[in-house]
Amino acid sequence: MDVSASTPQLLRRTNLRSVLDVLRTVPSATGTDLIQATGLTRATVIAVCDDLIARGWAREAASPRAGGQKGRPARRFEFNESAGFVLGLDVGLATVRVVVSDLAGNVVGGTESRFPYHGGTPADRRSTVIAATRDALADAGVPAASVLAVALGIAAQVTPEGTIAPGQELAPMFDLGLTQEFAEGFGWPVLVENDAKLAALAERWRGIGADESNLAVILAGERLGTGVIESGRLVHGALGRAGTMGGLELVEGVGNQDGIAKLARHWGTAALDAGHEGMIRALVGEHTNRVSARYVFEAAAAGDETAAQILDRIARRMARVLALVSTFFDPRLIVIGGAVAASATALLPGMTDELARYVPDPPRLAVSELGEMLVATGAVRLALDHVEARLLDLRPGNGTAPSPEAVPSA
Repeated sequence: MDVSASTPQLLRRTNLRSVLDVLRTVPSATGTDLIQATGLTRATVIAVCDDLIARGWAREAASPRAGGQKGRPARRFEFNESAGFVLGLDVGLATVRVVVSDLAGNVVGGTESRFPYHGGTPADRRSTVIAATRDALADAGVPAASVLAVALGIAAQVTPEGTIAPGQELAPMFDLGLTQEFAEGFGWPVLVENDAKLAALAERWRGIGADESNLAVILAGERLGTGVIESGRLVHGALGRAGTMGGLELVEGVGNQDGIAKLARHWGTAALDAGHEGMIRALVGEHTNRVSARYVFEAAAAGDETAAQILDRIARRMARVLALVSTFFDPRLIVIGGAVAASATALLPGMTDELARYVPDPPRLAVSELGEMLVATGAVRLALDHVEARLLDLRPGNGTAPSPEAVPSA
């Protein structure tokens, strides 16, 4: 290896990365700001900034002129967050949500689409996802060539290599060939991750857990699933199973992975079958015993004793799940997310009191405020992490094309 030939290129790349990392964290910076932040000389800083501008990753910002200032104001530089975009997808059982984000994490467009009734075939579901992706790009006014990475969140176990783990009941609903479809059809790199793990990334980035390095997020709508952040890093485990809740059938008082919404629905229906004639019946009507989770929470808020008993039963059951997560992962914060997050606030007092029976110094409990954007936000964060680690090897406006210096010379 010719060290003397590679050293100048390596030094140049190191300087580019140092300045770019600073620009990504501040609104704008002068040459003096960058000198202080990087320790580089003025000549090097200016040369690097001009290089970044030529590559498309930076731009010159307007320099406000102070009152009475004479001469030309100092040049200011800023990161070009519109040099490329990423897509975050939340692929659920019934719907797909697509979010388009610039490189600063600002959402610039998106859409949501429902899958065909009863889920449809894999081909039907794949077509729905692709159509939703095109619609999201159109909504954002972003060309496909400007997308630098795509991340998918799915309600299935994903290996550390980003493939869907075999042997799962729901795997056929998510094994849609999207990685190949997006790579071959659009030239996009695709990352696949479990939805609960992406929820944890989202809460650490933009949610209640923004200042917490040790937290867990439980998606608790239809089925329970957990994502864990430990010392600031997402936990996967050897096979990607960290945080899965497949052993709950062994836990007394739990018995399966049913989530809050499913339990409220089933136990509310059982109450009507048993002859309940209170607020739940008034909300549902006389012609059906099928209860939605929303009606159970609304009835409890209105003072219905049967509904309140159902919520207390759910809170006590959930506390046992929280105790397991607390014991195994020792988080400081556990966030409840998913389709029932807005209603789950009513469960917090009961879960908190019950959890204290099982765990000394229990973690703080909270409900996610990210709503339906929770998993898609985590997908955006995953895609941004992928791009940020490779910025100098990409060309703005064409996500898969490496920059000239990244292409080996003949």
